[in-house]
Amino acid sequence: MAAQNLRPKVVELYKTLLYLGRDYPKGYDYFRDKLKKAFLKNKDVKDLKQIELLIARGEYVVKEIEALYMLRKYRTLKKRYYPDSV
Repeated sequence: MAAQNLRPKVVELYKTLLYLGRDYPKGYDYFRDKLKKAFLKNKDVKDLKQIELLIARGEYVVKEIEALYMLRKYRTLKKRYYPDSV
């Protein structure tokens, strides 16, 4: 019953990851398929501690993806304003 209290957090995490997947280098379809498999793999988890651990891992992945996108933007801007000097 208490696992139902965590359901909105899981849904929010899924939506956030789907949103971030739009710019994934291998494409949105690839990212969506992998994300769906990852969530379906853990659909039968009932232990609250385990669910919270999985949510924390998902939030970590969100931060890592955001960091990778920021790095890509930084590199693009750097190339634009500072051409390679060999």
